[in-house]
Amino acid sequence: MLDFSLSTVTSLLVFILLLPLIGVFLLLLIPASNCSLLKNIALNVSCITYVLSLFLWVFFNKSIGSFQFVSKLLWIPFLNFNFSVGIDGISLFFILLTTLLIFLCILISWTSVKKNIKEFLIAFLVMEFFLIGVFSILDLLLFYIFFESVLIPMYLIVGVWGSRERKIKAAYFFFLYTLLGSVLMLLSILYIYYQIGTTDYEVLLTFIFSKTEQKFLWFSFFSSFATKVPMVPVHLWLPEAHVEAPTAGSVILAGVLLKLGTYGFLRFSFPLFPEASFYFAPIVYLFSIIGIVYTSFTAIRQTDFKRIIAYTSVAHMNLVMVGLFSFNTIGLEGAILQSLSHGFVASALFLIIGIVYERHHTRMVKYYGGLVHTMPLYTFIFLFFTMSNIGLPGTGSFVGEFLILAGSFKTNTSATFISATSMIIGGCYSLWLFNRISYGNLKIQYLKDYVDINKREALIFLPLILGTIVIGLYPGIFLSSMHMSVNMLVEITHIHNIHMIISNKNFIFS
Repeated sequence: MLDFSLSTVTSLLVFILLLPLIGVFLLLLIPASNCSLLKNIALNVSCITYVLSLFLWVFFNKSIGSFQFVSKLLWIPFLNFNFSVGIDGISLFFILLTTLLIFLCILISWTSVKKNIKEFLIAFLVMEFFLIGVFSILDLLLFYIFFESVLIPMYLIVGVWGSRERKIKAAYFFFLYTLLGSVLMLLSILYIYYQIGTTDYEVLLTFIFSKTEQKFLWFSFFSSFATKVPMVPVHLWLPEAHVEAPTAGSVILAGVLLKLGTYGFLRFSFPLFPEASFYFAPIVYLFSIIGIVYTSFTAIRQTDFKRIIAYTSVAHMNLVMVGLFSFNTIGLEGAILQSLSHGFVASALFLIIGIVYERHHTRMVKYYGGLVHTMPLYTFIFLFFTMSNIGLPGTGSFVGEFLILAGSFKTNTSATFISATSMIIGGCYSLWLFNRISYGNLKIQYLKDYVDINKREALIFLPLILGTIVIGLYPGIFLSSMHMSVNMLVEITHIHNIHMIISNKNFIFS
């Protein structure tokens, strides 16, 4: 039996955070010409990071909702800035998803990336460092730094290793949309610091902002998080970035980066600005519903394989927003579970696109047909994730969507009814796409050489398939770990909201 001391377990999160940087340092020491060694080091570092992150789950105490594996380091003492990390049941699974997908992204790019391989691998390990930091940092200012720093490696991945001529435009789209949305957030963080004297998250939880302050601060945070989700109308960067990004870039973009916005709402907007969150909930519902319906119908009329899946991602993440703003345990747990499921399913769908793109160098749907005759294993996996994408019972998306709709039904039945139409529309475009690609006659006038998936590609799909099935059949193992943290978040949000209303002598809320 392994014997871990308390100090070892406590520092485990810090080591996981720093491990990708150690990998970057090793890669910098190796000549760019030694591609095989570079790939093996990056793969092994990402694999070790993922395995160690599983120990976070093993040693996680499900019976408490407070932060665990907490480590604090004095950063700038005279300004009261501290480097503090820790995780709860909400951030735990986002870290696990990040470490798994980074490992798979390096495997995905094993043969497809031909140029600047060293820089490509460094970009992914640096991104892993920033993403783990985003989900574990317990300081508002440092969260902002990590939150925005993720843009840098992703911008390079799209702009340098993108697949088509418009990749520079797509990279600028991605960078400017998401950066400009965060300017107001930075100003609000500075305001909070000068009001309270610290940006320590656990200290901020004890402070109650005035009604007016909450509204302005919530809106500034919303401008940043809504762009990351993304919500309509600030979603236009996503289809462009997805279409131009390499396969690995699309996988990490859909699998993890889209979760930064929803995580920001959970971690900061709800507990710090609870009354404003309740106040603006109808507007969020409205934009989310528009996003669900509009992007679902938009996906039907697309002709580019990647653009279709990109619009479906927008629809699914807007459905997650409906669950978040239900402000109850069922809806919040459903939103987190749907985010995890989407991380598996959307990543697999972009990988499915990447496989045929590597072979035929086109993503136009009209050039494909009849793949079931020549690529049966590929078609079977495509069918599985198509069914998962539309929420087939037994898959993770079904459980997530069911909990979201059950939670939002308690809050707003009209919004729930309209949001549920996404499952019907989603079935239309998903089955239409699968039918066009898999059945019919082979279009040998366009494509002649058909090769089914190889062992490396099958190995990449395996954890995504298992993750989707486990969430669908045994969601309890995930829900049990996040339940106490979600309950604590709901209690903090409602207690702060009630306190604010009582102080204003306004008893409308019950």
